[in-house]
Amino acid sequence: MNPRHYLSFLDLSGDETRALLQRAIELKQQLKSGGHHDDLLRGKTLGMIFEKSSTRTRVSFEVGMQQLGGNALFLSPRDTQLGRGEPIEDTARVLSRMVDCVMIRTYEHEKIELFAKHSSVPVINGLTDLEHPAQLLADLQTYVEHRGDIRGKRVAWIGDGNNMCHSYMYAARQLDFQLVAACPEGYDPEPSVVETTQEHFELTRDARAAAEGADLVVTDVWASMGQEQEKSARRRAFSGFFVDADLMRLANDDALFMHCLPAHREEEVSTDVLEGPQSVVWDEAENRLHAQKALLEFLITLNAS
Repeated sequence: MNPRHYLSFLDLSGDETRALLQRAIELKQQLKSGGHHDDLLRGKTLGMIFEKSSTRTRVSFEVGMQQLGGNALFLSPRDTQLGRGEPIEDTARVLSRMVDCVMIRTYEHEKIELFAKHSSVPVINGLTDLEHPAQLLADLQTYVEHRGDIRGKRVAWIGDGNNMCHSYMYAARQLDFQLVAACPEGYDPEPSVVETTQEHFELTRDARAAAEGADLVVTDVWASMGQEQEKSARRRAFSGFFVDADLMRLANDDALFMHCLPAHREEEVSTDVLEGPQSVVWDEAENRLHAQKALLEFLITLNAS
């Protein structure tokens, strides 16, 4: 039987995603009340391949496996033959005979697709240039905890049409909410993603129009990892896409603010918004741990059955 992978937010149905979010909330509540769940993945091992550095992704997956009773193995290009030119498909065949799940954080989405094609265990997208679905699970868990089901809500994305924007677009389709993305010209989402999500997606050049009546406002850094050489040009292009208190006042009174972090204060978001009462960024960051535990339990248990 071919394993279930999580390379894209579209890899789980809407019902599966909602069930996963409820399971994440349950695991979080269990931990907060002093309970343990270290019998769920006892003896299982997660292999973690990092071509892009990380704080939240590494810590959340590693601690998550420990809390579930399993083990996590960190691998950088310096630690594997991938860094010396071994074909991805060969590494996938070998590594998946030794571990129970693989998480990959890399650049090209094609790499993770090729790895998954030749893996005998589930593969999780820890971030690629196309998508960041594991972060979306944490964002959605946070919204559900604070406001309930996101179905029918209006979400404003402010900034680059990047991997986070793509995953929000797919989430809008799967969970039936409306996403309005305000992106400067030249920084639009990928056309293929727009085509797939067009019934739940709207693109605008006006950040204020996107924020009007929003239930959730989300932004990200203007220059992601690997785009540092573009920083000056991006700063000029994104000058009208700053999330501050004036922009948040256009959203609904009970609107939340999210940012996947790390944030550049006073660049894409003001400090008073990031630290303000509408901001749930710290819950959002913590929920990487709980959402990913639910994902790991789902995929590894399913593959073992």
